[in-house]
Amino acid sequence: MIDLYYWTTPNGHKISLFLEEAGLPYRLHPINISQNEQFQADYLKISPNNKIPAIIDQQPADDSEPLALFESGAILLYLAEKIGQFIPSDLRGRQECLQWLFWQMGGLGPMAGQNHHFNRFAPEKIPYAIKRYVEETARLYGVLDKRLADRTFVAGADYSIADMAIYPWIVPHQWQEQNLDDFPNIKRWFAAIQARPATERTYALVEQVNPAAAKK
Repeated sequence: MIDLYYWTTPNGHKISLFLEEAGLPYRLHPINISQNEQFQADYLKISPNNKIPAIIDQQPADDSEPLALFESGAILLYLAEKIGQFIPSDLRGRQECLQWLFWQMGGLGPMAGQNHHFNRFAPEKIPYAIKRYVEETARLYGVLDKRLADRTFVAGADYSIADMAIYPWIVPHQWQEQNLDDFPNIKRWFAAIQARPATERTYALVEQVNPAAAKK
């Protein structure tokens, strides 16, 4: 059993996407970041960086005590290795997958996150910041679009943790002032993932856990 500490953000969706795809049993523990629940002492024992998501694997492979993990990329890698799925087994395929997982963690996520902040949530509009992050997001979309020009998924023919990491950050493309018509390879890839039953189940959780976000 996996305990998933979650909120309805792109990083939260990454892990629910994996768990739904894998069919792993899990318990959902909402951590309402708008109410600062991520700063509660009990949660900080699991996620010392006071961010979501985090997990506790109640049955790790070493048959020892439950294992807590934070950082969405580390969690995806751990879960993929745990079940031997959604990451290529060959050397070169594995490295391609990991490169694009880290590309999301170090590039698309932080830049799109700043885009969201300055476009949607900042108490004052700062044109320089908005322009900077919208343009950097567009550049990163261009990198991804080129990558997808000759392959079905980011790491090749098979759906992987790289796709699971990237997809939730493309979902709010309108917030980021990006038009998927400008990125036809992303648009095709996006539609294919959006139609997966596990994706539909993942995003149905938003209405269950955070109805206000589902209406936006």
